[in-house]
Amino acid sequence: MATARSSRKPLAPAPSRVSALIPTLASRIVELIRREDFPLGHRLTEQSLGEELGVSRSPVRKALQYLAGQGVVSSQPHRGFQLALPREKLARLDLAPVADSEDSTYLRIANDRIAGKLEQEVSEADLMARYGLARPAVQRILNRMAREGMVDRKPGRGWIFRPLLNDLASHRESYRFRMIIEPAAILEPGYDIDRAELEKCRREQLALLEGGPLRCNPAQLFQAGVHLHETLVAGAHNRFLLESLRTINQMRRVVEYGTRLDAARLQRQCEEHLALIDLLARGERMEAAQFLRQHLNTARITKLGEAS
Repeated sequence: MATARSSRKPLAPAPSRVSALIPTLASRIVELIRREDFPLGHRLTEQSLGEELGVSRSPVRKALQYLAGQGVVSSQPHRGFQLALPREKLARLDLAPVADSEDSTYLRIANDRIAGKLEQEVSEADLMARYGLARPAVQRILNRMAREGMVDRKPGRGWIFRPLLNDLASHRESYRFRMIIEPAAILEPGYDIDRAELEKCRREQLALLEGGPLRCNPAQLFQAGVHLHETLVAGAHNRFLLESLRTINQMRRVVEYGTRLDAARLQRQCEEHLALIDLLARGERMEAAQFLRQHLNTARITKLGEAS
């Protein structure tokens, strides 16, 4: 008589060869762990990570298996995955994705759109042929672009790019606009910043400094900055100010992704962000508004090569 097999499936071992997407997703999970300051032994669930990162459970499971192979997490039967490294070791961890990843293709598509090599409306078939990708890979990239406000799906079939900051003049105007609204938001009557969210921003900036900004990908650096600046403006409780800033951030995302990474500039940026957080945490709004305007002006001069 045949022995009955257990219906329970053991956790699959980390695959010996992984797609380029998995190390990238693993890096995002580690960044989330740093930002939230999870303690050693914290249980990591596929569902919560998938909801936080905007992906399905299947790639999250593969990314966790990849992290288990790196010693970042451990797994036990019926208990799932738990954090196995303390914060100080996570800061030194290098999980840089391979060069030929979907991140690099994402940037190629975005930069080709900025350069006018892609029409405003594209189809999945066009992108598959142009970049040598299978349909699932193209769909993942387009869905990510949609989540980040870069494209919209057309009724029926096809995709359409949203407006981007694709020249020096529009980029300059975006900084000037931010120099007007962001400091002013801090000085609005009844300004009340979300302290819990502000502390999340602090943890993000500290994690960037501890791990070294150049060890993060452009998307992580950009998102950490956006989170802070949108948290600052949200404290004014004015939907028009916040939506205006969000629109600008969506339009400048690709330009910022393509900015050459400079270690000294990125460290200074993180330090200035932390100084700004400290001013707001102490309730020094006037000083924070002045500091923020100078911070934005310095970024404008540095990135656009302009005089003050």
